[in-house]
Amino acid sequence: MTPAGKLAPQEWMTAPATRAVLEALGADGAEVRFVGGCVRDALADRPVNDVDLATADPPETVIALLRRAGLKAVPTGLDHGTITAVSHHRPFEVTTLRRDVETHGRHATVAFTDDWKADAARRDFTFNALSCRPDGTLFDPFGGQSDLEAGRVRFVGDARARIEEDYLRLLRFFRFQAHYGRGDPNPEGLAAATDLAPELAFLSGERIRNELFRLLEAEAPVPVLEVMRRQHILDAVLPQLRDSAVLAALLALRVEPSGPEVLLRLGALVEGGPAAATALAERLHLSRAERERLAGLLDLPQDLEIDCEGRALRRAFYRLGAERAADLLRLDWARRRAAGSAVDDPVARRALAAAAAWRPVPFPLKGRDALKLGMAPSESVGRLLAEVEAWWIAQDFRPSRAECLERLKELAAAGR
Repeated sequence: MTPAGKLAPQEWMTAPATRAVLEALGADGAEVRFVGGCVRDALADRPVNDVDLATADPPETVIALLRRAGLKAVPTGLDHGTITAVSHHRPFEVTTLRRDVETHGRHATVAFTDDWKADAARRDFTFNALSCRPDGTLFDPFGGQSDLEAGRVRFVGDARARIEEDYLRLLRFFRFQAHYGRGDPNPEGLAAATDLAPELAFLSGERIRNELFRLLEAEAPVPVLEVMRRQHILDAVLPQLRDSAVLAALLALRVEPSGPEVLLRLGALVEGGPAAATALAERLHLSRAERERLAGLLDLPQDLEIDCEGRALRRAFYRLGAERAADLLRLDWARRRAAGSAVDDPVARRALAAAAAWRPVPFPLKGRDALKLGMAPSESVGRLLAEVEAWWIAQDFRPSRAECLERLKELAAAGR
């Protein structure tokens, strides 16, 4: 494979942790290269988070070399030639060069090889087939660098064949378009993705979830989501998702999130209320916490709106928690904007600022306070405490513990 230039030295290439792994793997003379995302992102001048390496040595040799150098070797994907090296408490994925023997639409059966181009040819996109030596010598067998510079997400070889090898690549095409693409998606890739969209039904919820969430994390995911909607690709996998007008309005607010942003963005896309949220959560295999948050985002209390002020806001913060209330306020603001309804933006921003500043206020009384007053344990105790709490909230949380106790005594004496 002919070199295609030079990658300027990067901190992650020369860090002690990286050098230790490179020296271990190259101790017997084998060539080791950086591959995939770290090379792509370095060329795109983006932060590099994960450093992946490739070598022609088989996994057993990789393990032996790492352990001989005193590094931890974890056989994370032995059948597919992947070992995780741990150096200075940092993981490095090391994979033996491979070629596909058989593909099944989800996972491939592979054979190890010493052919760098054959390994690059099994990658999904041209800019993910880039590799470079430790000295920065760059290899670009399929024109990935020019595609990256042009904002062009292009499959290696035939787009349909690449997708049929693993149908998850269909979603990856749109995810990478959202993060790296400029302009319209590559026509060949889009045509293949549209044609093969029904195959997404056979992917696991976890795999779909991971790609969808990473797509939604893009700075501007709306144009890509609209393409997916027009091509009926969202219908094939997530029919609960509507058009992205509310999401576009949400992103235009430019408000700091109160919690995980990706779930709020997902909530802006869901049509059909809590029932749709439940179906979507089951399809994506969301965690219990994620399910509850998504369902909560689609259940807007009638007394909470973005133009609420004062006591109404504080009641909502107390009842719902400030984080959920802030999420609901942002969604209400976005929905109104998407519908063309007028919103007093300064009032809306004050409401969100109040949510950010809110500190939980504990109700002063407990069940034991009623028992100390001589009340027998019963359902009426809970009812009386709830009445006192409602009175305390209506008084804007101002009554003291002593005043709440006095109110409890009055209610008990009145036989309430």
